[in-house]
Amino acid sequence: MIAKFPNRRKSMSGFTLIELIIATMIIVILSTMAVPLARITIQREKERMLREDLWEMRDAIDRYKDAADRGGFQTKVDSQNYPPDLETLVKGVDVQGKKVRFLRHIPVDPMTGTTEWGLRSMQDDPDSDSWGGQSVFDVYTKSQGTALDGTKYKDW
Repeated sequence: MIAKFPNRRKSMSGFTLIELIIATMIIVILSTMAVPLARITIQREKERMLREDLWEMRDAIDRYKDAADRGGFQTKVDSQNYPPDLETLVKGVDVQGKKVRFLRHIPVDPMTGTTEWGLRSMQDDPDSDSWGGQSVFDVYTKSQGTALDGTKYKDW
């Protein structure tokens, strides 16, 4: 009887060390490209949220002033019919026996992570960072950061 021995070697399955190194390098290169893109996407989303929050609060201030100008309720003499603080917009005021709220809640500033916003009254200097306390004419973020477009967040 003739013994049959295969002349072929068994083919080895799996990856060689070189193939693993090349695959690892490709993954590293792709991930280093993705990290900056993810950071920009996160910052862009925070900027969008900041714009929405500022618009929402400024709209509430305007609606409060319009209602006060129409004589719906009494305000302090030196306030020029602007709200005394943001909390008043949330708590609301009595208008002809009904509680009217202008803001559901004070939004969290996406740049600072707090509900503390910079406030300006009509009597304050437009470039001032201190609030005189008479009324709330405008709101701004207390963040000192710079936006993707190069402007300061506090100037929005």
